[in-house]
Amino acid sequence: MTASASPSGAAAPAVPARMTGAYLPGDGTVALRERAVPAPGEGQVLLRTRASGVCGSDIHYIYNGHIGEGGAAYRGVVAGHEPAGEVVATGPGCRRLRPGDRVAVYHISGCGQCEECSRGYFIGCTSELRAAYGWQRDGGHAPYLLADENTCVPLPEPLTYVDGAFIACGVGTVYEALTRIGVSGADRLLVTGLGPVGAAAALVARALGVSTVYGAEVVPARMAWARGLGLFDEVIDSSDAPLDAVRALTRGTGVEAAVDCSGHPAARSLALTSLRVRGRLALVGEGGPMTLDVSDDVLHKQVLISGSWVTSVPGMTRLAELLARRGLHPEALVSDRFPQSDAGLAYEAAAGRAAGKVCLVFDD
Repeated sequence: MTASASPSGAAAPAVPARMTGAYLPGDGTVALRERAVPAPGEGQVLLRTRASGVCGSDIHYIYNGHIGEGGAAYRGVVAGHEPAGEVVATGPGCRRLRPGDRVAVYHISGCGQCEECSRGYFIGCTSELRAAYGWQRDGGHAPYLLADENTCVPLPEPLTYVDGAFIACGVGTVYEALTRIGVSGADRLLVTGLGPVGAAAALVARALGVSTVYGAEVVPARMAWARGLGLFDEVIDSSDAPLDAVRALTRGTGVEAAVDCSGHPAARSLALTSLRVRGRLALVGEGGPMTLDVSDDVLHKQVLISGSWVTSVPGMTRLAELLARRGLHPEALVSDRFPQSDAGLAYEAAAGRAAGKVCLVFDD
């Protein structure tokens, strides 16, 4: 593959014919395999990958066993659904991007025609053409990635490629959730579950003007990590009367808004019962049941409960612009970085000791 011209007129480095990709056999290991570098087709761009995140869903559904079905099934492709990189070549029909452009990638490609796709929510596409990067089509754990142009989101300065990799999934997910419940500077927000997504919720809340953010967590290492981020006014130990702690912090009223990022029944219950009258709750954490008293917890308090499953391409674009304007960097939530050659260690960290986000980084 030959070099392409960049916006400055300089020639981009030649693209090699072969590369190494990281695959997930499903037995708690990572396999590095050589494969061809693909060429872009109609409406596609070839990206030089600069950063690619490891997501909790990768660990749950793929790394520890191929348990997903349908849209959650892993098809033996290059892993990684949180990539960001630089355009190095474009295929026929591309109208917006050119070599040298910096982008993050929305992690699902859809049919482009259904109602959800027309709104930019490719995550909701039900067509057989729907494919997730790193699940049903090759993802970002390789030096080059073939992406549909309509899934690429411009990465404005001063955001970094690591910022972009985290925006691609976790940060976009909580942005969608918090905008749905309309958080603002008038709200006190409680975040339950302080892993990378919970910390991202605090970051996004700050960007949206929320001045008071409380966090609740049960794992000591994550509590310590969250306290060091400077994003939370208070981090509550969920193992020690957390509802009493929320009531003390709010002088008995409860918080105006809450978001659960854990998926744990106890954390969801805490988020709900911590709301004041007419409070709003967003549910982000996947899996498991939620127990509530409809009359006492919802009807009589007149609360709003909103489920949220990933943002849209336009939403991700607005988020990137917002973070750039506010000078906020999701990269600050990355606790562990690894080169692609150590992808196995990256997944071990994400599945175990890492308190924050884990990311693969690709050097020049």
